[in-house]
Amino acid sequence: MLENIRIVMINTFHPGNIGAAARALKNMGLSQLWLVDPVEYPHDEAESRAAGAKDLLDSARVVSTVEEAIADCQLVIGTSARQRSFDQPLMDAEQAALMVADEARNGQVAILFGRETMGLTNEEMMLCHRHLFIDANEDYPVLNIAQAIQLVCYELRRASRQIDTLPEPAPYPRQQEMVLFYEHLEKVLRRTRFIIPQHEGRVMDKLRRYFNRTRPEKAELGMLRGILTSVEEVLDTPTTDKH
Repeated sequence: MLENIRIVMINTFHPGNIGAAARALKNMGLSQLWLVDPVEYPHDEAESRAAGAKDLLDSARVVSTVEEAIADCQLVIGTSARQRSFDQPLMDAEQAALMVADEARNGQVAILFGRETMGLTNEEMMLCHRHLFIDANEDYPVLNIAQAIQLVCYELRRASRQIDTLPEPAPYPRQQEMVLFYEHLEKVLRRTRFIIPQHEGRVMDKLRRYFNRTRPEKAELGMLRGILTSVEEVLDTPTTDKH
């Protein structure tokens, strides 16, 4: 199960933090490290800080975008110390670890960690289903990124030992399937003029937040896609003049 959990570091500035993160993963039995557009990598300091976890650095996936890193994931968790800045349901590290460990039994799960100086952007958090925070001192809640990864990986290891007794979770759609659904939904909403170009507002942002929060299962998403297709078929049916 731990093999299905990927730790995603976004635009990491200091290569030493990447090495320390690799060490944290190996300490707790995780193996997937994904790096989105790191500022300096590969780097000697990353290897030095990794100590005995150089194999995780060697197997780390380096990609250009967050979307690429999470495309095949069914659950995406964003980490941030800013507890009141985002709309996603808020979970502490222990709660989030139980959810991740449960779903990682039958699919890929990603946990996102943002930049050392500013964390995740609003746009990156919009891609997430849940918001993870670490219950730290309210006067100074910001941890070093490698420390945060170590704590989350520790909770994941603990959670993995409690999950086997739970029933098998329902299958959820992958992130790329949700992207295709959003494109289909927007296309239909524009054709029905629910979204008007002159007054678009933030309809799609609000709908993405809604579906990320409620998380339709794979079968439910198929039903929603079927509804959209049926609407398109009606729109494509020529009307007849009955005068």
